[in-house]
Amino acid sequence: MRILVFPHSLEIGGSQINAIELGATIRDLGHEVTVMGDPGPLTGLIDSLGLEFVPLDGYHRRPAPALVRQIRELVRTRSFDIVHGYEWPPALEAAAATFRDPHAAAVCTIMSMAVAPFLPARMPLVVGTEALREHTAARRPGPVYLIEPPVDVRTNAPGFPVEDFRRTYGLDGDFVDIAVVSRLVPELKLEGVLTAIDVIGELGATRPVRLIVAGDGTARAEVQSRADAANARAGRRAVVLTGELRDPRPAYAAADVMLGMGSSALRALSFGRPLVVQGERGFWELLTPDTVDLFLHQGWYGLGDGTGGAERLRAALLRLLDDPILRAKLGQYGRDLAVERFSLQHAADVQLDIYRAALTGRRSGLSTMAGSAAGLLAYKINRKYEALRGTQRRDDFNAATLAQSALKR
Repeated sequence: MRILVFPHSLEIGGSQINAIELGATIRDLGHEVTVMGDPGPLTGLIDSLGLEFVPLDGYHRRPAPALVRQIRELVRTRSFDIVHGYEWPPALEAAAATFRDPHAAAVCTIMSMAVAPFLPARMPLVVGTEALREHTAARRPGPVYLIEPPVDVRTNAPGFPVEDFRRTYGLDGDFVDIAVVSRLVPELKLEGVLTAIDVIGELGATRPVRLIVAGDGTARAEVQSRADAANARAGRRAVVLTGELRDPRPAYAAADVMLGMGSSALRALSFGRPLVVQGERGFWELLTPDTVDLFLHQGWYGLGDGTGGAERLRAALLRLLDDPILRAKLGQYGRDLAVERFSLQHAADVQLDIYRAALTGRRSGLSTMAGSAAGLLAYKINRKYEALRGTQRRDDFNAATLAQSALKR
């Protein structure tokens, strides 16, 4: 098959890394894979994996009709069988570019917890958790598949070299290093990052613990201010900000404990690190054999009741800080789980079956795209209205509903 992979951006992020690494794995199984996108930090990953890259010119408003025409021309001249959009704007553009084509099919992957209701109803859809698959399949006629966020367990593994990383960021001394790899932006993860900084500032005054925050973004100044306050409270450099890492693997490998959600959580498991899963509204939960079923169903994320987040994180960290044997045991448990359930090789086999089914059961039509266009227009109008009122929120669509359901389990 000839496959055009279309991540929603080439900034550092779990969904787009999954798209690229999974594309390379499928290429290694004998298929032709090309990646398309705006040049960004992950262009280097595409090059390092030997994938062909088609750059875009930069479209600031998405979906973009000119981009749809560009994809359609690529499909026509290169005979692509599959156009695979990751997250909703590329998915809509892929669907619009292929709906009249008798030979090509569009596939969509949503690795967030938010499935836009205006996606084409019969477009094959891939999601990352069983809870989201069940929720979405009950509300749309088209196929909904599960591929849990995959991780390359061969290149993300214990033993990755960390000496240069430690030297660069002054990570010497006998400390238990706790790390979080995250974009520093107001949406989703910032709440947990700030809570972790505060907790380490408190614990660091009496215990040999250090927090490594790897990432950058628009909230960097706020994070730096909070880290400065935490270091003052601890009386030493207890919180270290590295900025964005083009290759974040040394941060995972250098850690004794990881904090994370989504694909970052799974990468932590692959490195054999004990994991405290981060969510929103005060959610923190240590991964153990007793809690794993929660995450296998709802994903590597959770929603608390808005209270007690610092206390929950502190309790989980104290349990790990005081028991190095437990740290080793849970690290090995996580590594085994990543290898057995979340490997790229397993995900690639499932993805290829989805592509074959998409080509066999290809369905398209003006009515489907017309419905998506109407839904998209309503969404855009609502977003403009929210912006005018100053109440605009991130696109969570059904994420809060799912997380609240998980609280009742």
